[in-house]
Amino acid sequence: MRFITTLKSRWAASGSLLCVGIDPEPGRYPAGLADDPDRVFAFGKAIVDATAEYACAFKPQIAHFAAQGAEDALERLIAHIHATHPGIPVILDAKRGDIGSTAQHYASEAFDRYRADAVTVNPYLGSDSLAPYLERADRGLVVLCRTSNPGAAELQDLPVCGADGTSRPLYQRVAEKAARDWNANGNLALVVGATWPGQLGEVRAIVGPSMPLLVPGIGAQGGDLDAVLRQGLNVEGTGLIISSSRAILYASSGADFAVAAACVARETRDAINRLR
Repeated sequence: MRFITTLKSRWAASGSLLCVGIDPEPGRYPAGLADDPDRVFAFGKAIVDATAEYACAFKPQIAHFAAQGAEDALERLIAHIHATHPGIPVILDAKRGDIGSTAQHYASEAFDRYRADAVTVNPYLGSDSLAPYLERADRGLVVLCRTSNPGAAELQDLPVCGADGTSRPLYQRVAEKAARDWNANGNLALVVGATWPGQLGEVRAIVGPSMPLLVPGIGAQGGDLDAVLRQGLNVEGTGLIISSSRAILYASSGADFAVAAACVARETRDAINRLR
């Protein structure tokens, strides 16, 4: 199934817009896993199994695995998700951005090696950097648009003059290109941070109701959930992939870490649903 089709099916089946981010941090493993040589996989698997019923997607962050030499654990974790929780899409958070054969290899890494359903990418190099991903019509491409970090405005808010002579912020130009030129296969989504709900609404107005928006920043970064939903939901009450990582992963550092993660995931899902 295509990524967008799988995502829509999961929204309906789970009644959830929550995406659980999987960012294993050295030094933050529960005490019972600290000395486990396979702790990266064991931690991720426990989180996945505990939170799956509350999730519309999982989003492992590749750097958190690669920095620990745990690429094999990432492969096994994604395989476990596909085998044990079929129908929940996996978004590989890689933020790749390059051209030519390098971009082709990055696409192969995400889709063939790791078997992710979608991957995050940086559009700074332009449309040719996105082409190898866009060609994979069955997979998803999640393009950075207006990110959640404090420094985002330094470049993403810079005015850019269009062919018609009008000036708009760069992130709006990215949204325009995404809606007009890049989404021929209907496999595109955009990243817009929860910390900028006004900009989220502007992006939604540009891309229309059907394009999913991946929204990080509601947990540890303090994004306004109510504002996110008011600005980003489509007419069907979906259209958002609302990501939370640290607040769920590290809800407890004890032996009950998976149970605590499930509780926070459920509470987050329910908080979203009360407001939509």
